Amino acid sequence: MPIKSRIRTVPDYPKKGIMFRDITTLIKDPVGFRLVIDNMTQHYLSNGVDFDVIVGIEARGFILGGALAYTLGKGFVPVRKPGKLPADVVQLEYELEYGTDKIEMHTDSLVEGQRVLLVDDLLATGGTALAAAGLVEKLGGVVAGMAFIVNLPDIGGEKKIREKGYDIYSLTEFEGD
Repeated sequence: MPIKSRIRTVPDYPKKGIMFRDITTLIKDPVGFRLVIDNMTQHYLSNGVDFDVIVGIEARGFILGGALAYTLGKGFVPVRKPGKLPADVVQLEYELEYGTDKIEMHTDSLVEGQRVLLVDDLLATGGTALAAAGLVEKLGGVVAGMAFIVNLPDIGGEKKIREKGYDIYSLTEFEGD
């Protein structure tokens, strides 16, 4: 059974007209979770993408990024919502569909020139991923690529991210609904 078939679609969540792609059904399934981590691991082992550390975006990016960091022998750095990190942080505010949000990283998370793979569960508008890339660059890091389980290309995030020159890898796409 493929990865896509293990992802639950919840209609009209969080608001009417949205088809929410819920990966909790995928990652609770031990075979599904293994497929995700094995597929991403093999992709990065066989395609020669050079990076030093994985940066996972709160919260599902922690699950994927932590497992992927383990299988690839890399370190892991979290991107968190404000007020969750105990030491000095750098913060970035970004636009949402209705308002703004903020994310943070520890100021000592990366060293100048360190190459980063950004990881999250889903790519929709691209706002959070681009904000995380902004934090990485603010700290002197270089975004070597971005990895997602799900890409929703019709929403426009993939286009925005590619226009900024970032490489994207996703395991599956949902289009037109």
